[in-house]
Amino acid sequence: MHGMAETFACCCSQKPCEATSPYALHTASVQQHLCCCTCSRPVYGLIFLFKWRHEKEERPIDTSDQASNVFFASQVINNACATQAILSVLLNCPQLDLGEELINFREFTAEFPPELKGLAISNSDSIRAAHNSFARPEPIVPDEQQAAGDDDDVFHFISYVPLNGKLYELDGLKQGPIMLAEVGQDAWLDLVAPHIQERIARYSANEIRFNLLAVVADRQQMLQEQLGAVQARRQAVLDKLSDTAGKNGATAMDTDAAAGSNGGSSGVQQQAGSGLPDDEAELQQVAAEAEGEIARLQDELEAEKAKRANWHDENIRRKHNYIPFLFNFLKLLAEKRQLKRLIDEALEEQQRQQKERHTKAARMEA
Repeated sequence: MHGMAETFACCCSQKPCEATSPYALHTASVQQHLCCCTCSRPVYGLIFLFKWRHEKEERPIDTSDQASNVFFASQVINNACATQAILSVLLNCPQLDLGEELINFREFTAEFPPELKGLAISNSDSIRAAHNSFARPEPIVPDEQQAAGDDDDVFHFISYVPLNGKLYELDGLKQGPIMLAEVGQDAWLDLVAPHIQERIARYSANEIRFNLLAVVADRQQMLQEQLGAVQARRQAVLDKLSDTAGKNGATAMDTDAAAGSNGGSSGVQQQAGSGLPDDEAELQQVAAEAEGEIARLQDELEAEKAKRANWHDENIRRKHNYIPFLFNFLKLLAEKRQLKRLIDEALEEQQRQQKERHTKAARMEA
């Protein structure tokens, strides 16, 4: 799912954000995972992926007046829970600068009941376009869509968001938002971890397919802002060194360094220059530290750009239609009389793996 949530969120929001998920959850250390994936960046909300199953909901739906300010939409279309989970975070995040499309959508649907909000999502051209841009090609479509059975693996996305001093769980398959706790904007991650862990604990020990996405501030934008601030501070140091050199006499190295910089002091540079030492040796030390910090930030920025380029390539491969290639590949195998042998070997391997899984499950239950 790398890149999908990021691209969708950025298409719908003017303030860049991304969804990060460094680990699939299979241990009790949910809090540790949260610390790793947030990495001191503002967290707008969490999206949790788990294997869905029928369960009786005993927690009450929040019907208070305060809950009416929560954007909650019922899921009325299939295979859209990931899109709806992202929207549940974006539309309940006041600090995000949403684009005009989403602002108008949120205002237009503010008084709608959850069912109509879900229908409005499915009828939004921009949301549908963003969702369908990640759809896999399906050149072979069955005449009848078979309903998922108890033995089928059906996965579902839900959201956790802090809003107006409360922590909410937003699940489009429920009747409304579920209030989990009263929280502060900065302390809600400590309170949400036990709720996620409790949900994981409901499953048997051999179920490890969970994932946690944190919708956070865009790392690339943050790196660019940090780089600009450090560059402004380095410029302020060089300007001050140049002034000191003019008064006391400067070495050729100092003069060349100052001459190679962009002359003049902008308002940003004046702000960056506040608190600088007067001693020339200390200024040289500050300049060296700034150079090192600039090099580090530039390396991280390049790595971030490379990561996003990789996400772009992965999404292209994921959406590419490989069916014609597979048909021709199977046709060539059949012409060379290799297809039946390969099918028989694959069936034997499948039976062997199923037997091993059954044996392992029996040992764990014993």
